[in-house]
Amino acid sequence: MNNIKTEFTIKDLENFSGVKAHTIRIWEKRYNLLKPKRTDSNIRFYDIFSLQKLLNVSLLNNNGLKISKISDLTDSQLTVKVREIVAKKGVNSQVSNSFKLAMLNFDENLFNVTYNNLVATSSFREIFKNVFLPFLDDIGLLWQVNSITPAHEHFITNLIKQKIHLNVERLQLSQPTNLEKVFVLYLPLNEIHELGLLYLHFELILHGYQSIYLGQSVPISNLVDVQKVYNSAFFISYLTVEPSKITVNEYLDKVKNEIELNSDNEFWVVGRKVVEAANLNLKEKHIKTFNTINEILSQL
Repeated sequence: MNNIKTEFTIKDLENFSGVKAHTIRIWEKRYNLLKPKRTDSNIRFYDIFSLQKLLNVSLLNNNGLKISKISDLTDSQLTVKVREIVAKKGVNSQVSNSFKLAMLNFDENLFNVTYNNLVATSSFREIFKNVFLPFLDDIGLLWQVNSITPAHEHFITNLIKQKIHLNVERLQLSQPTNLEKVFVLYLPLNEIHELGLLYLHFELILHGYQSIYLGQSVPISNLVDVQKVYNSAFFISYLTVEPSKITVNEYLDKVKNEIELNSDNEFWVVGRKVVEAANLNLKEKHIKTFNTINEILSQL
């Protein structure tokens, strides 16, 4: 999984760009837009530079430039034109392509320009739900076909994390207004996938709650230290890949045994592991499971 995919089929290009394979072939023949290579066994394939070019071409074409004009541009002119379009017009439906280009080229400037254009017309909540979440789903699919490396994923997710942190910091300039509950957010041991939990942290503060973010890989025993300070602490954990060596039921039993749970100290859990878990046996009424962040927000 650590080796980047360097040979792409025309179907791969279609999946990345949204441009139909039939259209790609026409652009090749009529405008010499892409130049596929061949393996030793004479099978056609495209390299990473062809993929990047097609994403650029798709972005420009969807913003009104004719393919005949685009085909006359050199590669460097194509890149400049993309930056101009993103800076002046925004990217609208092409925002995903713009973020893919930023990821593939490790281009932080393109990411920020694209994001700033979105901020001009949308709230951060809208951007995260309508843009980042679908984009992250795309990243997951690209992982499945081994088209991107961990470096690509870490680069783009860390940029998204930066935006969450920035918006959290702005909200924290105001004092909490809803003092009924204190929320404590953490990830279990060896869990590092924190985008969902970070966004929930943002939403809780936005709703006026005090939210304490403990972060990645926290032992259950550490939660007791928080209970010593806050009499009313609602713990929330996000299970994406952990726990991996025990079942979710067993993990919830460990939580029940190690921290005191009552009406003022509940434990809420969400994430892919919860969704996938079969026959969750919730004997403890102060442990609640949720399939999505929105389900949690509906309980506030």
